[in-house]
Amino acid sequence: MANINNLNSLSQIIKDEIDRVEHKIDTSSVGQVVSVGDCIATIYGLEEAMYGELIVFPGPSYGMVMNIEENSIGVALFGNDTNIKEGDLCQRTKEVVSIPVGDALLGRVINAIGTPIDGLGKIETTTTRPVELQAPQIMDRDKVNEPLETGIKAIDSMIPIGKGQRELIIGDRQTGKTAIAIDTIINQKDKNVYCVYCAIGQKNSSIAQIMNKLKQHDALKYTCIVNSSASEPSPMQYIAPYSAVSIAEYWMHQGKDVLIVYDDLSKHAVAYRTLLLLLRRSPGREAYPGDIFYLHSRLLERACKLSKELGGGSITALPIVETQAGDISAYIPTNIISITDGQLFLNTDLFNIGQRPAIDSNLSVSRVGSSAQTKIMKEVSKNLRMQLASYHEMLDFSRFGSDLDKSTQKILNHGAILLEVLKQKQYMPLKMSQEIIDIYAVQSGLLDDVNANSVHHILKLLDNAIRTHHNYIYEHIENDKKFTDEDKNEINELINTIKKNIDEEDLTKYGG
Repeated sequence: MANINNLNSLSQIIKDEIDRVEHKIDTSSVGQVVSVGDCIATIYGLEEAMYGELIVFPGPSYGMVMNIEENSIGVALFGNDTNIKEGDLCQRTKEVVSIPVGDALLGRVINAIGTPIDGLGKIETTTTRPVELQAPQIMDRDKVNEPLETGIKAIDSMIPIGKGQRELIIGDRQTGKTAIAIDTIINQKDKNVYCVYCAIGQKNSSIAQIMNKLKQHDALKYTCIVNSSASEPSPMQYIAPYSAVSIAEYWMHQGKDVLIVYDDLSKHAVAYRTLLLLLRRSPGREAYPGDIFYLHSRLLERACKLSKELGGGSITALPIVETQAGDISAYIPTNIISITDGQLFLNTDLFNIGQRPAIDSNLSVSRVGSSAQTKIMKEVSKNLRMQLASYHEMLDFSRFGSDLDKSTQKILNHGAILLEVLKQKQYMPLKMSQEIIDIYAVQSGLLDDVNANSVHHILKLLDNAIRTHHNYIYEHIENDKKFTDEDKNEINELINTIKKNIDEEDLTKYGG
């Protein structure tokens, strides 16, 4: 009987001690790790957690709520998950995931959550912006009518890009997709356009090369690089483009023009698929989750041109997508084609025969069109696409016959010269005035009787002659937005003179 009384008194003591504990764990704000692996943590508790909310773990480590189920929460972890173990407590921050923004990011390389990874020290900014934000409403937008100059003749003449447009760059691996984007960034020097380059799933060595090239061309000072490399976990690759566009939106809402490159969204879709399969979500078509379209639409819709009442800033997006064996009818490419305002399709066959950039004029389109072109460029390039289409058609036809009439031969000669003029070396974007002169030179027909191998030599001599003795022609185009008949006659005379003296290198005789 004494033992029973002792046990009863002991249990009463324990109960009293439990009742005296004033602090109780609040499961609405604190949770416990049930399982962790592959940068995914399953949490018990966090009953009031919001989708996209930032969760803090011991360490500290951070994650974002991605799944909200009846008895658990799925959290995608940013960084290494080895420091987190089962039984650890985690806590709500009651804030969505945000990233530092501001001019301090220019010239810097950061990861997907805003931590500098370039070894240049801390980024001095106190302004942050949520990575997930609603895109501007239709009434808050203005029409796209101002050109964003890429410095690439084939694009600015046939597939123009406007400030606020979303132009997809699509093609197989190693066809020059990134080269077009980097040249466009380099060409924004002294044009008051800020640039954001977002690398998703790329090699760190490739990003280092891009950074060095931008630095060599003095383009890094107006560019921010957001890098989520192939070695980083899928949550970091998933969040990278949203972080990048939040950085760009900060400048857009200040009335600035911004160019953003997503390189590439194919790898972004794969990272999202990996992430959600680990979260046990049901796979859909080609094992991609059912909301894969919404994934990219809510990202790309944030690129636009704001109305004048909201400052008139813009974000021009150049998403990159990789195809397999030229198949643009695959799931992810067709999704993004339907979201964007046009696409630049890079043809592998053109690339292999030396046509760089390898832009396929038949499959490439800009839905903004000539409204994003200057009046002069519109005038000199109005028949380019038709001429290239006729050339390719006649080229196929000529393979079946040996005797060609004069009109067919003329189309073939002009098309071959035109393709030669549209060739351009990487990291050498041109000013709009030089592009217009080159396009006019080939459209005038004065180059049709020269050897294709001599075309670029003649254009270089023409450029030197204009800069040396007729620089007012460039000034008319750049400053006055005019290309007069007198200017055209001067160009014609210079071309004829150069053709007669093609072997001469003394440029003073072309001065007139």
